[in-house]
Amino acid sequence: MNKNKSNNKTVAIAVIGVVIVFGLVLAAGIKLMKNSSDGYSGMTLEEMLEDVTINTATPTKASVSLSDPSLYDELPDIDKYPLSVRGYGDINIEIFAPSEKAAKNKDGWLIDAANDFNSQNITVSNNKTVSISVRCMSSGQGADYIISGKYLPDLYTPSNALFGEYAMANCSNLSLYCDKLVGNTAGILVRKNSGYTDVSKVIGDVVNGKINIGYTNPQTSAAGLNLLMQILINADKNDMFSKTATDYFSKFNSNIPFIAYTTQQMRDSAGSGILDGMVSEYQSYINDDNLKSAYDFLPFGIRHDGPVYIVDPDSVNNYKQEAVKAVMDYLLSDEMQENAKKYGFNQNNDYKSAFTASGSQVSQALDVYKSFKDGGRDIAAVFVADCSGSMAGDAISQLRTSLSNGMTYIKENNYVGLISYSNDVTIEVPMAKFDLTQKAYFQGAVNNMQANGGTSSYEAVLTAIKMINDLKKDAPEVKPMIFLLSDGIANGEYTLDDTKSIIQHSKIPVYTIGYTSSADTDELKKLSNINEAASINADSDDIVYKIKSLFNSQL
Repeated sequence: MNKNKSNNKTVAIAVIGVVIVFGLVLAAGIKLMKNSSDGYSGMTLEEMLEDVTINTATPTKASVSLSDPSLYDELPDIDKYPLSVRGYGDINIEIFAPSEKAAKNKDGWLIDAANDFNSQNITVSNNKTVSISVRCMSSGQGADYIISGKYLPDLYTPSNALFGEYAMANCSNLSLYCDKLVGNTAGILVRKNSGYTDVSKVIGDVVNGKINIGYTNPQTSAAGLNLLMQILINADKNDMFSKTATDYFSKFNSNIPFIAYTTQQMRDSAGSGILDGMVSEYQSYINDDNLKSAYDFLPFGIRHDGPVYIVDPDSVNNYKQEAVKAVMDYLLSDEMQENAKKYGFNQNNDYKSAFTASGSQVSQALDVYKSFKDGGRDIAAVFVADCSGSMAGDAISQLRTSLSNGMTYIKENNYVGLISYSNDVTIEVPMAKFDLTQKAYFQGAVNNMQANGGTSSYEAVLTAIKMINDLKKDAPEVKPMIFLLSDGIANGEYTLDDTKSIIQHSKIPVYTIGYTSSADTDELKKLSNINEAASINADSDDIVYKIKSLFNSQL
């Protein structure tokens, strides 16, 4: 063989080998880059969107309702909130109670007391047995059921008197039985050795942007409502609804990273280190070793003594009055009150309420919250609707209903856009002020939503971020947020890990609402946690109510 030909062949083989190796290394590098926990390393949002098919629909108008919205219309059937204790006496007394008294373990004082009562077969004068049923219900939602008349318990014990006063001011079928069931207080938790000794200083430092604290939605949470009113009173003791007070609250809220939808979400955020403090109740604080070791408790506002109200007192006959008295005598007995200490109650009795408030003042305070919670900034919200095949049937129907009903809570000064997605992403309604025209386009797009195809969730979220970024070029002061409505089972090209760094860098909170019982709620929660937003797990029985509540608190 010719020596030169042999050498040329050897060189060619070597070159081919180098090319193959280089190709394998490059492919591995690309794969590694794609699978990195930091996302597509070095890629910008625009570069990631180059591989996404984004369609733009021709908006069509539909008629919209101009009637005043009512959350009461969407209250789910009461069976959605099953009884924690079911009584089977001849006369059964049902009690609405919040989770610190009617949940599990250290939050189960009322459950254990009710079971003990039921085991004793106590009777009234007609020899009929009396029993207790307990239904766990947040203070605000319990008030909603009672005010609407959709379902009435026999007794209602909110965490504090604020929601009780609010309910009495908005309906006539409620009367106070006693102002204390078990002793408790609300407080702000501040980090150990922070130097804070009173709540006024904490509130002032939030207003001045020195610290971050978290609190829960005042429309449902007694502690959140308590703090709202404390802030307004701190600002102007003579007139808590003056311009001075509302401006002060607006500035306070502009320095809050987020308002938690649930207490657990707020605790999770505190664990991530983003918060310097948060709202809690003493009973919860004293029972949590992690909270006790990391935070000091500073009481504020009115006490959380769980006042008890009789619901629909005019319908209570003599025998039922006896039954209510038997139940309350038992719960207020020395034995039960001493037992409550084991659950964290009745241990902070020196604190006196800082103020009192009427039901009309509570209503005004909630109006202030709705009007001033955004610190004077318009909101830019993109709704991202999952229209994949897995949403077919009841899920897509409920999605359409919840968006149609929830839009009534969005103020006209806010910017709103709508995206749908399946295999591809479609911008159904571009961003614009939510005036009557935009509402008509929004409703038209919602009416036309159909479920089919795959689930490109993260491609849709990236598109929503791009829409908001483009808007901010002309409206830089807007408060951005994204609402992802999905069953959570994503199967597009991009994953949560791929997009996490882009989402985090955008600083846009992504609120997630999981439809269907098979929703990947863990995945949705991880997405919401990136920028401290709420993740709601709901099914078709109560999704409409929950979405309206979320929109009412955020928009």
